[in-house]
Amino acid sequence: MKDNPKTLVSTQWLEDHLKDPDLRVLDASWFMPQMERDARAEYDAAHIPGARFFDIDDISDQRSDLPHMAPPVEKFMSRLRAMGVGDGHQVVVYDGMGLFSAARVWWLFRLMGQNNIAVLDGGFPKWQAEGRPVEDMPPMVRDRHMTVRRQNHMVKDVTQVAAASKLGDYEIIDARSAARFRGDAPEPRPGLRAGHIPGSKNVPYTSLLNDDGTMKSPETMRDIFVAAGVDLSKPAITSCGSGVTAAVVSLALEILGKTDHALYDGSWSEWGMFPTVPVATGET
Repeated sequence: MKDNPKTLVSTQWLEDHLKDPDLRVLDASWFMPQMERDARAEYDAAHIPGARFFDIDDISDQRSDLPHMAPPVEKFMSRLRAMGVGDGHQVVVYDGMGLFSAARVWWLFRLMGQNNIAVLDGGFPKWQAEGRPVEDMPPMVRDRHMTVRRQNHMVKDVTQVAAASKLGDYEIIDARSAARFRGDAPEPRPGLRAGHIPGSKNVPYTSLLNDDGTMKSPETMRDIFVAAGVDLSKPAITSCGSGVTAAVVSLALEILGKTDHALYDGSWSEWGMFPTVPVATGET
């Protein structure tokens, strides 16, 4: 896949550009509790040179009972400024799984009107496997102003998704596993019903990835969407368990040249606990 500093870049591209003065690298590792991994501790032990740690749970809307909802604009601006990330920077974001949570931060930047951000294809595991440089030093940080223009069309709430489910005017694409989508597997978060949003299509985010955590070719990803029954001519809403891996699907759509996609931020953490919205089970 060709390197594109607005969507996806290779480990070679990043190493070639590592000393660029306006490059900023973010470690956005985040793990489910059952993975028993500590993202911050792993960052402190080893990260790509110059990388800052982006804490998905902290840089979120703490007023919400739902996990890591998109933060208010002011909070995003102040946290990024303190990290020395701002206007004029090319940002590359990666995670410790290969491609799992990094796409969430790519989407957050896009939501905030910042487009010069790419995900590192294959993430930290690929970077390390190739013997590329790592360090355990905190980066030198200078404040940098960031201009934020929130793109409200890139995020949907439960009311909007319920309307889309009813009207069928959007393709709702669920990134969870097939078993969770069907309602055969329990949800990792307690208290949630099992199943999926009526009318949604299932494209597990893992189906878009190769074994090494890199994204499959655009042609292969297009075939996967079509095989799942997704009409790519319709605008799309991506969803998952808590709005993290839905962004992998959003990134895939963007790579395919599809720009009319939004992310359901509450995802199943919200829909699965809402008693007034319907839940479907089985295949679509």
